[in-house]
Amino acid sequence: MASRTRRPGSAPGAPVGSRRRRLPMRLLLPVLVLVALMAMLMLRGYVHSEILADHRIQPEAATDKVPENIIDGGPVIDTRGGKATSLKMPNRRLVLTFDDGPDPTWTPKVLDVLKKHHAHAVFFVTGTMASRYPDLVKRMVDEGHEVGLHTFNHPDLSFQSKKRIDWELSQNQLALAGAAGIRTSLFRPPYSSFADAMDDKSWPVTEYIGTRGYITVVNNTDSEDWQKPGVRRIIRNATPKPGKGAIVLMHDSGGDRHQTVQALDRFLPEMKDKGYEFDNLTEALDAPSAHTAVAGPELWKGKAWIFLVQASEHITDVLVVGLSIIGSLVIARFVLMLLLSGVHARRVRRKDFRWGEPVTQPVSVLVPAYNEAKCIENTVRSLMASEHPIEVLVIDDGSSDGTARIVEAMGLPNVRVVRQLNAGKPAALNRGLANARHDIIVMMDGDTVFEPSTVRELVQPFGDPRVGAVAGNAKVGNRDSMIGAWQHIEYVMGFNLDRRMYDILRCMPTIPGAVGAFRRSALERVGGMSDDTLAEDTDITMAMHRDGWRVVYAEKARAWTEAPESVQQLWSQRYRWSYGTMQAIWKHRRALVERGPSGRFGRVGLPLVSLFMVVAPLLAPLIDIFLLYGVVFGPTEKTIVAWLGVLAIQLVCAAYAFRLDRERMTHLISLPLQQILYRQLMYVVLLQSWITALTGGRLRWQKLRRTGVVEAPGGPVPRQQARSESDERRPVG
Repeated sequence: MASRTRRPGSAPGAPVGSRRRRLPMRLLLPVLVLVALMAMLMLRGYVHSEILADHRIQPEAATDKVPENIIDGGPVIDTRGGKATSLKMPNRRLVLTFDDGPDPTWTPKVLDVLKKHHAHAVFFVTGTMASRYPDLVKRMVDEGHEVGLHTFNHPDLSFQSKKRIDWELSQNQLALAGAAGIRTSLFRPPYSSFADAMDDKSWPVTEYIGTRGYITVVNNTDSEDWQKPGVRRIIRNATPKPGKGAIVLMHDSGGDRHQTVQALDRFLPEMKDKGYEFDNLTEALDAPSAHTAVAGPELWKGKAWIFLVQASEHITDVLVVGLSIIGSLVIARFVLMLLLSGVHARRVRRKDFRWGEPVTQPVSVLVPAYNEAKCIENTVRSLMASEHPIEVLVIDDGSSDGTARIVEAMGLPNVRVVRQLNAGKPAALNRGLANARHDIIVMMDGDTVFEPSTVRELVQPFGDPRVGAVAGNAKVGNRDSMIGAWQHIEYVMGFNLDRRMYDILRCMPTIPGAVGAFRRSALERVGGMSDDTLAEDTDITMAMHRDGWRVVYAEKARAWTEAPESVQQLWSQRYRWSYGTMQAIWKHRRALVERGPSGRFGRVGLPLVSLFMVVAPLLAPLIDIFLLYGVVFGPTEKTIVAWLGVLAIQLVCAAYAFRLDRERMTHLISLPLQQILYRQLMYVVLLQSWITALTGGRLRWQKLRRTGVVEAPGGPVPRQQARSESDERRPVG
């Protein structure tokens, strides 16, 4: 493992001042992933008419500005070239038109019926639907139907500026180019009706549409299928006057269209028997096709657009699946924690509960310390108040701030200082183990303080010869700040409630470095502390399980630790924890296929640890992403209610955890803010850890700055008189 004192430097031979600060790839990639994810969600919101959608409909207006030949004319209106003309359908020529599609359910059924009866039609598609279902647009073209524009987002264009109209048309054409490789000259405005319904609000739009090269197509026969009046009524509404031609309005999207499909299947053969033909618009008018093939940049822009839209759809589908998974995991974890932690509390709090014979023999307390000058005195003095006989070994891991000298100057009995060159925490603990005199080993951090009863409570489970290690109850001592309060909630709810659950399931994942105890023989059997990972506490715990030892939780063995007080320090600590946990899971992966205790842990413990400590935290922000998306784009009320429901479940679990630990509930006031902000930080840290692992990066130890604000419970231990040079305090090695 890399030394904790190593610092990055300039590249060999680099000129002074030539270094530039660059954003590390492990930070850049999470940022890019989040930006890309938000872009995909915004794109999805756009193509689902959740962004920039305008559902206003213009009321009827005067008609004095509309030419009479348009009001009295046919359903095909041509304003190209500055002239306004209209055309009617020839006799016995029917042009079926379908609006608002394509729809993945009903458009294929409509196409099947048209193909069955050898009929052509015109589909006025929206850009949103064409972008989402490009294969259906291609099928329309391939089967000989014509396609027209129906805008991109289906707004009433009389409310829109010319710039917005151009945007609606160009985006609609872009979707057609990507889906079928064509452009079209046919256009039908949303909310249009017969030509005689043209008024002073819609006519200027029709004139402008002509200047852009489009023919406006309305209708003169409305099936009113959108009202679902019944098959017979749809057929009656769609039938023109005897012998006359018509443009018939139907819909292949916008809801349940089974009546439309059934009516179409009867209408086509009945009208054909009467001598009617069902053609495209240009076929009926004996005009050139409305389609123009696109190529070059226009075609590739269209294909790129369709690709991005499809990607946004697939990514959203994946996110929805992920949200379902995280929802299931969160609920499963909460249910397990509530049930099993209650079982654990009732079991260990029974008056007749005993681990075995009381453990009274002295134990060795190992305190690895690296530059802990601000904390080490509080730590050691708290141990001197212990109700259990102990020896204390402070292993100075090459400190440069006088940590060892502070301990030596305290002059306390049964305290020894072991010095070594900086080699890392696992090496320091192994050095302490080699110098320890007793068969039970307690390990703690140099920034932690114990209560007088902590050691006694921590070692009692060793009365059971099957117990190889014990996890204590680590608590945040500096909880006055917002970050400290958030970590306090996390420690009580996330760590200690988890440990009760894992104790019952016999797959405790981690003995906390701040407060843990081990049987010396168990440590020696698994080879001591390993530096293979950055989470040596998780590594050794998993090794204990695989060797057949029980690992249990002692709720009364409380230790007060100094949590990081800045975002930077918290990031550094959790990054190391997350990455180290992944390393430990990977290191012990063979347990999945082994037999005996190792196999049991591998098939029970490893999946639970992976799901609850890696997968669930990584997916948890999906709840907040969909919260933000739902609040902004809807449905707002349902989204807020769903999020509050999840928060309520978490609040119940947190309150139960605080009650078990006899903590004040006032700290839970900050729980909603913790869920919104703190979880995002943990997500980015975990994502960064994943990227570091996948890219083969190596993470160095990062020393956190300490303030020494966590005092020993009950006040400081009085200073002891110095003893002779030959006493037990003399440094070893």
